[in-house]
Amino acid sequence: MITPHSVRLRPASHGDWPLIRRWLGRADIEAWWGPRASTEAEVLIASTATRETIGYGHAIDAATWGAELPEDLAPGTWDIDLFIAAEAHRGNGAGAAALGLLRDEVFETTLAVAVAVFPSIANERAVRAYEKAGFRWKRVWANPHGDHAWFMTAERL
Repeated sequence: MITPHSVRLRPASHGDWPLIRRWLGRADIEAWWGPRASTEAEVLIASTATRETIGYGHAIDAATWGAELPEDLAPGTWDIDLFIAAEAHRGNGAGAAALGLLRDEVFETTLAVAVAVFPSIANERAVRAYEKAGFRWKRVWANPHGDHAWFMTAERL
């Protein structure tokens, strides 16, 4: 079982882009995170893990997304996104551990009041990983891409 102490986050480098781009084109990653074109744009906007690169995650001030976010999103909330692509590291706690580290990194390095995630209502695995990382459901949100997502947050303690 993966523990928070066995997962490390590091900034993505230019050399990681081909691997991340390949991952974004996978059907299972698209089901988790959304269409490749929009997620590639997110990654590029957010860009300027572990000893082994097993996935990708980023955090960005939610205000960057403009009016596309829920009206009841508290000012000062950051949006975080993450996926684990390496099969050997899926389903064993690596996602929840990395989410917890990313959440903590946002709270330690910004004045964010909360972090938010918006997993598809069809993606139960993502919702369970977010719950394990301390996120709580607020409501279902009809996002601008035409589907529905859980609006989940973890607040600064």
